[in-house]
Amino acid sequence: MSPDRDTPREIGRDISRDNPPAPSSERHLPLRAQPEGRQPDFGRELLTAVVQDATTREVLMVAYMDRDAYRATLTTGRATFWSRSRQRLWEKGETSGHTLHVFEARLDCDGDAVLLLVEPAGPACHTGATTCFTAPPAGAAVGEDGVR
Repeated sequence: MSPDRDTPREIGRDISRDNPPAPSSERHLPLRAQPEGRQPDFGRELLTAVVQDATTREVLMVAYMDRDAYRATLTTGRATFWSRSRQRLWEKGETSGHTLHVFEARLDCDGDAVLLLVEPAGPACHTGATTCFTAPPAGAAVGEDGVR
C-alpha cells in the first residue's frame, strides 16, 4: 500500500479552512464587503455581525451594526458596532485597548448579517475571556462596556 494513494481523504474538503492564511496588515482600506456587489440590507436597521478570528477561525462574539457602524468598519478596518444599550456607536476596544482589526467583511445571502474576519488585540469578550462563547475567567468582573 502506498501511503500517498491509500490515505483516506475527505471528498470536497476545503483544505484552506484547515490552514487559513495569516492575516496581512497590508490590506487596503477601505475594505470591500464580499462577495463583490452584494449590499447590506438595513431594512430592519441593524445587521447581525458575527466576529471570527481570521487565523484560528474561532467565533469570538456577536454584535450589531447600523449603517454608520458598518461604514466606519469598512473605512477604518477597526470593528465598530451599534450599542443597543447605550444607543451609540462604539469601537471595540475604545476603553480596554482590546481592538479587533478587520481583514474581511462577508455579507450573507440576504445582506442582513455580516461575518467579520478579524485579528484580535486581546480578549474579545467584556469578561476577559478570549471568546464570548466560553466560560469567563474565574473572578471576571464587568468589562469595558460596563455591561455583563
